[in-house]
Amino acid sequence: MRLKGKTAIVTGGASGFGEGIVRKFVAEGARVMICDINGDGAETLAAELGENTLAHKADISISHNVSSMVAKAIMEMGHVDIMVNNAGVTHHPGELENIAEKEFDRVMAINVKSVFLTSKYVVPHMKGRKKGVVLNVASTAGVSPRPNLSWYNASKGWMITATKSMAIELAPVGIRVNAINPVAGETPLLKTFMGADTPEIRARFLATIPIGRFSQPEDMGNAACFLCSDEASMITGVALEVDGGRCI
Repeated sequence: MRLKGKTAIVTGGASGFGEGIVRKFVAEGARVMICDINGDGAETLAAELGENTLAHKADISISHNVSSMVAKAIMEMGHVDIMVNNAGVTHHPGELENIAEKEFDRVMAINVKSVFLTSKYVVPHMKGRKKGVVLNVASTAGVSPRPNLSWYNASKGWMITATKSMAIELAPVGIRVNAINPVAGETPLLKTFMGADTPEIRARFLATIPIGRFSQPEDMGNAACFLCSDEASMITGVALEVDGGRCI
């Protein structure tokens, strides 16, 4: 029960890596707001996991949605100990000059602007309590980019830099900020990353991962739990690669 008594918001928490983080946090004793643009998915997961969860539908690229999310979390749970910025999207693989502007805007809104917005509304609350943890779900794409995903890669590189900058600024007020860098995983985004889901394409992706498998939601849950627990009280500003050796 490493998170016993803690409260958390997890964006994109209804599926994929976010769901893995939600499940692990609840198993370790936390109370969790599952925030997702898929409200039905959030409700279904909350119903399964029980009274220590709270479902909330929101588009986290919109300021008033994020402010409402944080206000509801504080009202329902009393305070917010942990903010997990997990929600993310990608664009279809393609030459960088051929990616549609609307795809670029969507990637930046969800992967970049959302972190700005959650920080805007959660950090003042954490500063008032002189404690808190922010965890950003970045990607190995921000460290070792794959071709034809340039703007997604750039968004995750931004997230890693933001993590380090936030960490150095917020450490004196008792707030830790870290990131995890998963490799491609068994999530709804996998097909989009690869362009198509065929045995041949999967084999090419897996050949770049020394451990020989994709990331699983449980892998992210385990890493997130450690970094958000008091066991990691001396760790801030790291971008932990949970990637089976992809970035070696």
